Amino acid sequence: MGRNRLEAFSDGVIAIIITIMVLELKIPHGTDWPALLAVSPIFLGYALSFLFVAIYWINHHHLLHTVEKVSPGILWANTHLLFWLSLFPFATGWIAETGLSSATAGLYGFLQIMAAVAYTILTMAIKAAHGPGSKIAEAIGSDIKGKVSLASFVVGFGLSFFVPAFAMALYAAVAMWWLVPDQRIARLFGQ
Repeated sequence: MGRNRLEAFSDGVIAIIITIMVLELKIPHGTDWPALLAVSPIFLGYALSFLFVAIYWINHHHLLHTVEKVSPGILWANTHLLFWLSLFPFATGWIAETGLSSATAGLYGFLQIMAAVAYTILTMAIKAAHGPGSKIAEAIGSDIKGKVSLASFVVGFGLSFFVPAFAMALYAAVAMWWLVPDQRIARLFGQ
């Protein structure tokens, strides 16, 4: 399988994830601003999840452009990442249906942790397939931003048991940090 097919499959799955999330948005039951305001927490949860999926998609795009050969390890690591991303609509929907709680914020954080771990595994699989002296290995380097993000998700997960709103705020802060995509790969490969 070539890189283009892997990227096309991933793009399709991510597009479906976003579509499922938007279909879960409920229409306000009224025609005034207070009716819209009543569903604003649901919309904010959707917006945060959309942002995370978009961040993964953008960085995934840059990462896959480094792939010269697709190994079985890359295929499985990519599928692993898509699995965790595919659960974002579930966690987002649960928060929308039941409200913010320790359990809902905890699940959201757990999925963030697992997606970050899966992305790291995908990066490692690509580096392994191309060798330690490859351009991708040079571009990734020590991945401080990824490690700090993962640590923040772990802290947020812990906070979710005590102050779910703070946990969600920490998750949102990580998303804001990633609004500027990871430039290490883009610079090295001229993207």
